Amino acid sequence: CETCSKEEAKYRCPRCMKYSCSLLCVKKHKLALSCNGVRDKTAFISVNEFTDLNLLSDYRFLEDVGRTADAAARHCIVHSPATKRLLYCLRNKARGCNIELKTLPVGFTKRRENSTTFNSMENKFYWHLKLVFPHCHAEYTLKGVPDDKTLADILKPYIDPVESDPVVCQRLKIYTASPQSDVRILMKIENRSRNSIRYNELDASRSLLDNLKGKVIIEYPTLFVVLKTLKNDMVVLGQDGCEPAENSDSESSSLSSVEEGEIRDSS
Repeated sequence: CETCSKEEAKYRCPRCMKYSCSLLCVKKHKLALSCNGVRDKTAFISVNEFTDLNLLSDYRFLEDVGRTADAAARHCIVHSPATKRLLYCLRNKARGCNIELKTLPVGFTKRRENSTTFNSMENKFYWHLKLVFPHCHAEYTLKGVPDDKTLADILKPYIDPVESDPVVCQRLKIYTASPQSDVRILMKIENRSRNSIRYNELDASRSLLDNLKGKVIIEYPTLFVVLKTLKNDMVVLGQDGCEPAENSDSESSSLSSVEEGEIRDSS
């Protein structure tokens, strides 16, 4: 037994392949290794080790995926008039604020996560917002962020040396130790090719709504908080010296629309 090292092993965990002698040791190993005991159906198997049993397992796995997708497509919420009306209202209100809000089909992770709402009484968006701190490999999700709140106030609980949470401050110490003037807030421009990713730089002193105007958003905004001296691999629109300055009239028009994040209809 790999847990107690006393008794002869009787069981082998399908997930991590650890040997155990009893139910007690099985529970201990799950707790110690955060193991759920469920076999990983997507684990890599080399061609030399691939057997008929593995082929049958893959076939059943694909059948399970098909059944799950079919059940999701048949779910009443997907075709609910209330759900469609809510999304239409949300997109319409965003369009009125000069924001191109795109929603994904039910089943996508971002669609499931999104908690953005619009308060008609206050005429205000309460955004679902994701903050990414790439230099520390940290992500934080905020819910119900009012659109009139400035980006500087949104970031205070994370990178302000005085007002930030001690645990968060320790994790993001590279940010809290740097001057606030070095902090840059970027948002990815949607609908660009994967080898031509560009970002818009946002103004921390302005409100979230002002920063989102004229932008394309898929489900909810994702803001990348970077340091001026470390953002070498993140190209900001208008600061890329490799971008051609002049083109023919048609090419210039096409490039301009894409640079501004416009989603063009290919039909």
